[in-house]
Amino acid sequence: MQQKIIILDFGSQTTQLIGRRVRELDTFCEILPYNKFPRDDESVIGVILSGSPFSVHDPEAFRVDLSQFMGRVPVLGICYGAQYISHTLGGKVEKADSREYGRAHLQTVDTANPLFKGFEPNSQVWMSHGDTITAIPDGFKVIGSTRDVKNAAYYAPSPTGKEGDGCPVFAVQFHPEVFHTVQGTQLLRNFVVDICGSRQEWSAASFVDTTVAELKQQIGDDRVILGLSGGVDSSVAAVLLNKAIGDRLTCIFVDHGMLRKNEFRQVMDDYKVLGLNVIGVDASEKFFTDLKGVSDPEQKRKIIGRDFVEVFNAEARKITDARWLAQGTIYPDRIESLNITGKVIKSHHNVGGLPKEMHLQLCEPLKWLFKDEVRRVGRQMDMPEHLITRHPFPGPGLAVRILGDITPEKVSVLQDADDIFIRGLREYKVKLSGEEARRVLAAGVPADMNDGEIEVSLYDQVWQAGAVLLSTVRSVGVMGDERTYENPVALRAVTSSDAMTADWAHLPYDLMAKVSNEIINKVRGVNRVCYDISSKPPATIEWE
Repeated sequence: MQQKIIILDFGSQTTQLIGRRVRELDTFCEILPYNKFPRDDESVIGVILSGSPFSVHDPEAFRVDLSQFMGRVPVLGICYGAQYISHTLGGKVEKADSREYGRAHLQTVDTANPLFKGFEPNSQVWMSHGDTITAIPDGFKVIGSTRDVKNAAYYAPSPTGKEGDGCPVFAVQFHPEVFHTVQGTQLLRNFVVDICGSRQEWSAASFVDTTVAELKQQIGDDRVILGLSGGVDSSVAAVLLNKAIGDRLTCIFVDHGMLRKNEFRQVMDDYKVLGLNVIGVDASEKFFTDLKGVSDPEQKRKIIGRDFVEVFNAEARKITDARWLAQGTIYPDRIESLNITGKVIKSHHNVGGLPKEMHLQLCEPLKWLFKDEVRRVGRQMDMPEHLITRHPFPGPGLAVRILGDITPEKVSVLQDADDIFIRGLREYKVKLSGEEARRVLAAGVPADMNDGEIEVSLYDQVWQAGAVLLSTVRSVGVMGDERTYENPVALRAVTSSDAMTADWAHLPYDLMAKVSNEIINKVRGVNRVCYDISSKPPATIEWE
């Protein structure tokens, strides 16, 4: 039986990050709404309660019956989770004199307690709460304090505080899952591995073996259709399915005319090398015709989405014996598509229901994986590195990176500018050492260590990058002795771990100068290059 950590989501922005940290410990976890604990699941070895935007005193605050799991398995409460445990078991939570946000240091910590095994003196943690625990429940004891927060961490051997009355309870008012808590991974390792007893059997290799076997059983002798985008998720899903059912998988790759420069041909060549059965459909003329004169971003997206479904369905219907539709849906797609009350808050391109007339069953082989795990699985199957590390790219393609209406000429201009930018990022090498280098190597990125340093492409250090054509703006310039009146291009590059939040990438000046100069000199119609230094929030990664 596969062991499992359950993370109960009370609405924190970092709940997914908790999940990713647990998975990095080679332990399977599942993120569930706070009120959906699986009562009869014997594979659960521990429970983590997330943070929340609410105070425990708010009338609308999310509440859970702790007796469902507390005492049966070890429990770790984080921030709101820690406050909720105290509030529920007889402690006291009050409004802090001043809100406690940002860096703090554990001035006292009980390193004899298993949760803090291996902790260094004065270890840095990250606080983010407006309430604070002013009294802990009877039978519990404080195991960590900062200068301003006496009850930064507390513990009891059981929910009653007595030895032998069940499994231990731990609680911390800081966030071990975030980067700024320096020994946060150590704390989570102590809880998941040492306290909960994880066998650490969740790995890319075990996932491939298990999933291929499950796909063979699930699909049998049926035929499967999969829509490819050229991105890492759909590509890894295709290779997994190909390992399971071979040529009974048919992939469809639709070119809507707004891909990156030469991307359709390059991706088709890649898929041929991988041995996939792929049908390439050039439908660019239809998309450009239907987009003519349309400048509203949401309308552009709807037209492209509608046309894609029409083109894909028309091709899929030719495969009359297909019984399944496969998608590259990953775990964050499914988490983000529901809020914690169960109401749909956004429609995701991979989570939406099938055309009823197709009568196909849905197959999602990556539905339990985070993005970094998808990449590890791709490497496990020896996929080309450039496919595995490919940046996320919007479904509507360059249509949402062109402000204003879409024409083939504008797309061509943006393709050329974008190609120069992306090529520059790929060719620029950076040296990493220490924790940064270890993190890259742990993710499986090919790199050689030399004197404690590794050299990697700047492209692989950036989460997402691309160029934006400001076709609704005209800029005055001078080329030679002539005055020009052409369009600016904005470059966008961000760093992120999951795209929920993102910061603008601090690219080297020499690279930016080289890229800007090359775009202006080589791309006709562009006479100015700008760099977007907005973070998310408040901006989004894409401009439209």
